[in-house]
Amino acid sequence: MEKLVNQFIENANAFDVAGTLALFSAEAFIEDVSVGDAFIGTDGIRRYLAQYFVGYHTSTKLLALERLSDSAATARVDFTGDFGHETGWLRIRLGADGLIARIDAALE
Repeated sequence: MEKLVNQFIENANAFDVAGTLALFSAEAFIEDVSVGDAFIGTDGIRRYLAQYFVGYHTSTKLLALERLSDSAATARVDFTGDFGHETGWLRIRLGADGLIARIDAALE
């Protein structure tokens, strides 16, 4: 799980949308309460990454990772970008294929 979370952060920080998308299952979704929206499937997640990571020049730093099970963890993260500075968390769940099936995200 830690390797996948670190790869997600590394790819997102490099604005590598294709590389980040490769970490997700095709039916995955992200629900981000801080933006009030859910992003479903490859197209939705691509839009999320383009808008909130690439568009805001977001840089993410992992502060802590709490493993909840073999297929779930909560990452506490530090975000900086054109919006300023925020801390938050990403609750990440893996699917049977070992790829990200769901992320629930929020700011603190």
